[in-house]
Amino acid sequence: MLTLVVVVGTLMYVVEGGQHGFTSIPKSIYWAVVTVTTVGYGDISPVTVLGQSLASVLMVMGYAIIAVPTGIVSAQMAMPATPATPPAVAYKQAVCPACQADEHRPDAKFCWRCGHTV
Repeated sequence: MLTLVVVVGTLMYVVEGGQHGFTSIPKSIYWAVVTVTTVGYGDISPVTVLGQSLASVLMVMGYAIIAVPTGIVSAQMAMPATPATPPAVAYKQAVCPACQADEHRPDAKFCWRCGHTV
C-alpha cells in the first residue's frame, strides 16, 4: 500500500505539476493516501485528463483494496458463531449378544465391533 501511494503520488506530481496544487512529492503522496482511503478531502484535485485518469484508477483500487474487503470482513464478524463440535449422539443401550459391545448408534442394525445383528 505504501509503495502504491508513493508511486502514484510521484506520478501525479510529474503529471499535474505545481500549477494545479501538486507543489511537492510529499503533498502529492498525501493526495494519493487521501484518494486511496476514499476520504477525498477535495483540497487538491487533478485537472489534466491524464491526471484525472490516474486518479480514477487509484479510486477504484482504493475500493478494491480497502472498502470492499472491509465490508466482507464486517459481515463475517456480524454472523453468529456456529458450534465447533457436532451435537452429541444419543446411543442405544442395547448390548450385542455376540461380543457384548454397547453404545450403538440409534439407527444401527449391526454391531459396530463385530457386525452381528443388534
